[in-house]
Amino acid sequence: MARLRGPNGCPWDREQTHQSIRHNLIEECYEALDALDARKTDEFKEELGDILLQIVFHAQIAEDSGQFGFDDVAKSIADKLVRRHPHVFGNTTARNSAEVLRQWEAIKKEEKKAHSIVADLPKSLPALLKADKLQRKVARVGFDWKRVDDVVAKIDEELQELKDAMALGKRRQFEEELGDLLFAVVNLARFEELQAEDLLNRTIDKFVRRFQQVEREIHNRGKRVEQCTLDELDGIWETMKHSQRGQAAKAPKRR
Repeated sequence: MARLRGPNGCPWDREQTHQSIRHNLIEECYEALDALDARKTDEFKEELGDILLQIVFHAQIAEDSGQFGFDDVAKSIADKLVRRHPHVFGNTTARNSAEVLRQWEAIKKEEKKAHSIVADLPKSLPALLKADKLQRKVARVGFDWKRVDDVVAKIDEELQELKDAMALGKRRQFEEELGDLLFAVVNLARFEELQAEDLLNRTIDKFVRRFQQVEREIHNRGKRVEQCTLDELDGIWETMKHSQRGQAAKAPKRR
């Protein structure tokens, strides 16, 4: 990368700034996750390399301007791992993962001199992930439900408040209550040790597969989607839905 950005290197690489390539960090992470979810080991290895490239690229840009280099980045995370694991590298103890996480948050808060454990949520994080991260942070310090039934009851409460706002025609209140409902649903996923982001992505993938089946069926009938009525589309959708469930029920179970 130093050579690419050097005097006899690549014009494109020399022109780049932190801002011009910032979106690549997110794109490469998502591509790595796609390879991971698809269990494509070689592709996952390649995508991890692409992520590493972005780190090297940003570090070289910083080094060119006299700020820091790649070695500084590596030393920074190594030092942090030592500081945040005093039960391994120091004299404290942690009996389980929950104690490790509480200790991590306490050390992090002290290091950053933050007035709050929720003050450093990344602004660019997708909303579902941000909600999950926020809920996990406060749960680590004891601000959490005791039973899953209480979490579900909260969802019921938020849903009723949403219906009340709709009945009254209060748009702003409706928007607020809808956000509260989404937050409560994320909390249920988090409480059950699931990621709402993953669950929603699975549902999106399922919807895409099913709608593509609907499109194929309509094409087999010699029509286009826009030529069908909503009732016709809904009927085909339900047929595909029941067909998929039937196939799933017949599938052999793993032992």
